[in-house]
Amino acid sequence: MYSDIFTRIEKGSAGPIGQYFDQAFGYYVYPRLEGELGPHMTFNGIQVLNWSLNDYLGLGNHPEVRKTDAQVAAKYGLAYPMGSRMLSGHTREHERLEKIFADFEKKEDAFLFNFGYQGIVSTVDALTGRHDVIVYDSESHACLLDGIRMHLGEKYKFRHNDMADFEKVIQRAVKKADENGGGVLVITEGVFGMTGAMGKVAEIAAFKEKYPFRLLIDDAHGFGLMGKHGRGTSEEQNCMDGVDIYIAAFAKSMASIGGFVAGPKSIINYLRANLRSQMYAKSLPMVYVQGNIKRMEIIDSPEGDARRKKCKDITNAIQKGFLDAGFDIGEAEACVTPIHIKGGVAQATQIAKDLRENYRIFCSIVVYPVIPQGMIIFRIVSTASHSMEDVNYTLNAFKEIKAKLDAGKYDDEIAAMTIE
Repeated sequence: MYSDIFTRIEKGSAGPIGQYFDQAFGYYVYPRLEGELGPHMTFNGIQVLNWSLNDYLGLGNHPEVRKTDAQVAAKYGLAYPMGSRMLSGHTREHERLEKIFADFEKKEDAFLFNFGYQGIVSTVDALTGRHDVIVYDSESHACLLDGIRMHLGEKYKFRHNDMADFEKVIQRAVKKADENGGGVLVITEGVFGMTGAMGKVAEIAAFKEKYPFRLLIDDAHGFGLMGKHGRGTSEEQNCMDGVDIYIAAFAKSMASIGGFVAGPKSIINYLRANLRSQMYAKSLPMVYVQGNIKRMEIIDSPEGDARRKKCKDITNAIQKGFLDAGFDIGEAEACVTPIHIKGGVAQATQIAKDLRENYRIFCSIVVYPVIPQGMIIFRIVSTASHSMEDVNYTLNAFKEIKAKLDAGKYDDEIAAMTIE
């Protein structure tokens, strides 16, 4: 029996999040954070302390960065160059930025993405054929999962950061690849953005001594921040040579748009000729190319070192404070700190409203189906722009929130919106 697609969607529940969408829009989902980018912004007409900012190094409002962005935009506008890189959107400045990334990551070559998510999806798709096997961490980011979904061959996941399970899975994968006449691509993240956990990159790379495979890491949250020079999680874990394909996105430490993939020159050239998301889409505009060159000058400098240290100091202070106060922050090591609290959607909305309206603290909330039912995560993202005063104020606020939660103050129905 025929069923109209729109009718089915309109009559359905819209999913665990979608069922609340009309009430939640503009407040709990798609919230409006406005004003100059930084730790203190305007939300729903009030000034808030913002802990939902992926600008880890504080480059978004750096005066030299903003000056360069403005100058390049004035010179070229937002359109140049037009067309895809392969046909008409290629410039020497794109090549210059790619060389900067290749040298920084100590790889032979690098290729720019016009947008991180699509570039990562396409990279996974282009690297693997139907005879190959993909092995991936069970908590891999959605962009990796979307790329893996496109794979026509076998794909096996291993339990998150569980090296005993990884070895069992890699044994099975190598056997299957051998039967198929293919190879194995292992995929993990440098830093897991929801939990702040570090990927077991060095431990996985060490398994290459026992099993044949290639290793790809998505280091969107590690690039620019982790490691002595900001080269990412592989530098932090002293295993840069063990990573075959290194991917980073610009939406975090770079405070920009785009991304890149780095690796052997032959493989990068293959990707240049086969990444559908780049072949059939517009080139990265010049304002982002030259703007990212300026950002890299800062990242790869003593100032970059100082900003990395500041971000890590803020992260260490807030994580220690939460642990000392008895909060569960899971595996967090990097600058994302998840506060795990038992509760459902009703408690999550009540707490979030209290934090935003009364304590003037804005942080992201995560509920089912992103995490298991009965759990809430309040996600704190530290940056070099935050202060120790911000840390202390937030810790005191969460201690009061915890006391209210324990006393049942948040057990009412889902909090009403406070939107004009």
